[in-house]
Amino acid sequence: MICFPNAKINLGLHVVSRRPDGYHNLETIFYPLGMRDALEITPAHNMAQEDTLSSAKYRFFQTGIPIEGKAEDNLVIRALQLISAEKQIPPIDIHLLKKIPAGAGLGGGSSNAAFMLRLLNNTFALGYSRRDLLHLAAQLGADCPFFIGNTPSFATGTGDILEPVDVSLENYFMLLVKPDIAVSTKEAYATVTPRQPEVSLKEIIKKPVSEWKTWMKNDFELPVFKKYPEICTIKQQMYNLGAAYASMSGSGSAVYGIFAQEPAWQSMFRRYSVWTSSL
Repeated sequence: MICFPNAKINLGLHVVSRRPDGYHNLETIFYPLGMRDALEITPAHNMAQEDTLSSAKYRFFQTGIPIEGKAEDNLVIRALQLISAEKQIPPIDIHLLKKIPAGAGLGGGSSNAAFMLRLLNNTFALGYSRRDLLHLAAQLGADCPFFIGNTPSFATGTGDILEPVDVSLENYFMLLVKPDIAVSTKEAYATVTPRQPEVSLKEIIKKPVSEWKTWMKNDFELPVFKKYPEICTIKQQMYNLGAAYASMSGSGSAVYGIFAQEPAWQSMFRRYSVWTSSL
């Protein structure tokens, strides 16, 4: 079976407080995007004996954007191992085509993990409920639970406490630009100062998109822009093109702009990775 894990953006992000466990409480609004990877699992025929010794029997094939690190550290494999600790999964081949860039604040790895949980559950009729999948996803990463429901959500806690939010960007155009910079999420959190927001994003999101520029903030922007001024420049260029709202997504480095109609962006962002879509 095959599925297509999608990206997300953050509409605002407040780092509210540091937790006793070393993590941070935040509030943000996750919004799904149509940018997608492809993830497929198939029966593994003629698997060599040495490949079948672990409890999670698999072969992993990855194409598209290269992924650094060992295969067993990939969140797709960690999702398989998590389920294999509870359920019997036959040997499988896993094919992952990466189109969502890493280190961009787009949640590509988290999406892959959540979709893998869903794919295994559906393919092998494992009987996990949505609540079960959310619990499993939370063990893999703070953004992972969002991709189980995959609808606009107001997120608190570490990003794992979700509630639906009524927001739609339908009839807008999105321009997303990714420079050749990968921002470490751990590093970004280390440089941000937690604070209580003056106005909750639950209230800000009710305002017209044209007013978000005044009210909606991403707390990671200040420290990330200081270290990577090129990202700040991209955001300003979005506004120069007429964006109703522009922001860095998550801890960066991708920057998106929301426009009433498609701008003439081609010459401005020629040297970057660009994704566009009518929303």
